[in-house]
Amino acid sequence: MTTETLWRNATSVLAGALLLAGCSDDKPTKADKVAAASVSGAPSGAAADEAAKGAPASNVTEKTDLIEFDYAYPKEAAQIAELAKALDSDRATKREALVAAAERDKAAAEKGEFPYRAHSHRQIWQRVTNTPRFLSLSAEIETYAGGAHGMQTFDTLIWDRNRRKQMKPLDLFTSSEAFDAAIREPFCAAIKRAKAAKGIVADEAPDSVFAKCPPASAQTVWLGSADGRYLDRMTIAIAPYEIGPYAEGSYKINVPVTGALVRVVKDEYARDFLPIN
Repeated sequence: MTTETLWRNATSVLAGALLLAGCSDDKPTKADKVAAASVSGAPSGAAADEAAKGAPASNVTEKTDLIEFDYAYPKEAAQIAELAKALDSDRATKREALVAAAERDKAAAEKGEFPYRAHSHRQIWQRVTNTPRFLSLSAEIETYAGGAHGMQTFDTLIWDRNRRKQMKPLDLFTSSEAFDAAIREPFCAAIKRAKAAKGIVADEAPDSVFAKCPPASAQTVWLGSADGRYLDRMTIAIAPYEIGPYAEGSYKINVPVTGALVRVVKDEYARDFLPIN
């Protein structure tokens, strides 16, 4: 099958479990819901969305001797024409970079007369939540470039229906510094608990590279919702090497959406958040 045919026929329904950010067992209290302002819905006359209505999830898979490439996003994203276009562009960029690096390393392997190992990029976007205003997506990314092991990283995005704009969760807050200050204590405490759950004692030696709790804003933030209406859950995804050696793996740290955090949300988004009591 030619590459052109492969890309033309690559769209298919993506099956799998949905990743819910902030999916801790403790559900936030909704006592303030009655007093909270209503979240505005999607703008009327969204012709682009209507044109894409019913679009299936996108799942592109390619496997050759040179590369292994997977890139997928859910139907909720496919139904938003501008967002689907942006994700398709990102997919093309990632594949192009993968092929370029693979061709370079394959040529070096042949010249040096050592085996070439196919490079890979697997990026799966999943719905975190879909409120009247926001579609929140998370991505887990696995890459391999021929070394001793692969690497795992994360990505995030939010689509604002009111503004018809792709954003990052931190764009909803007044500043990265304010965001970090609002959640530093529960975030750092949760990291220690997560390490303890793996049987790891947090290294607090002053000269240790992993001694300090990192700023949450430097990690990947996923915003979620318990009721599909208000943003009231948050998970911080931390890749290997950020707070421990590769052998520790990655972490997904649930952090409560408190009043302190909501107070540093930009005014235009404040009504879309609901803090826990």
